[in-house]
Amino acid sequence: MALLHREEEMKPSEIVDWVLQCEHPDGGFSGNIGHDRHLLYTLHALLVLAMLGALERIQRDKCAVFVASLQQSDGSFGGDEWQEIDTKFTYCALSALKILEKLDLVNVETAVAYVDKCRNFDGGFGNMPGCESHGGHIFTAVSALSMGFALDQYVDDELLGWWLCERQCDSGGLNGRPEKQADVCYSWWNIASLIMIGKLDWISKEKLIEFILACQDPEDGGIADRPGNVADVFHTFFGIAGLCMLGYFDREKETHPEYEGIRQIHPTFAIPTEVVEKLQLTADMIMPEVHED
Repeated sequence: MALLHREEEMKPSEIVDWVLQCEHPDGGFSGNIGHDRHLLYTLHALLVLAMLGALERIQRDKCAVFVASLQQSDGSFGGDEWQEIDTKFTYCALSALKILEKLDLVNVETAVAYVDKCRNFDGGFGNMPGCESHGGHIFTAVSALSMGFALDQYVDDELLGWWLCERQCDSGGLNGRPEKQADVCYSWWNIASLIMIGKLDWISKEKLIEFILACQDPEDGGIADRPGNVADVFHTFFGIAGLCMLGYFDREKETHPEYEGIRQIHPTFAIPTEVVEKLQLTADMIMPEVHED
């Protein structure tokens, strides 16, 4: 709804009040009222509150200390007190601490060095060292390196770009790893990664746009994982985000006035670019090569 610039249709004050009820007394957020706090839900809560302009209502210092406490000696991050390790938690931690303006509480150098340990021979990243490359894990790894200003140091953009562009299927959609079906969710995970490494032009953008649009529910609205399936909130976000990054809405504004006002999404932080600019969040990008005729 923030991308569509229609947050006011969702009673923002009620959303903020509910999210704050999920805040832990010692900092951090849970997925529901009374549940255990977790790094994943902490980032999601911060993103929601940032988009709705309510960050001033949280326990900023306690939240930052909770996030920082999850960093391990090897630079990785656990998701909670039981310390499951995954690159997505590195992404969550760095993003949360940037929003909280407390990135100095963790060792960013060892955090990005750990992400490099998850890099594979094919240029992609797994969720842990030695694990298979996957579109979702690549996004969290590349985004973490983007926030740590370490893309040039730890990403082989040519090799990774090739692996990602090979994920485009005959249908035009993208999959997350070889021999899997196309899924709209990778219109976010893979496209955001391609933008961060400057390789978006390596895929057929038009084919992907056609695939995303074919996944819409023409009667009830929303977007499914693939054509003919039931639409859901997750894939609706992924589809809209993908269309934003592919420039679809900007291109179609003249013939579709209702697209006016749809926001751009930041490929690293996954929220509208104007919110990123307001919070003064920073991240690294590899610029696309410019070929002279």
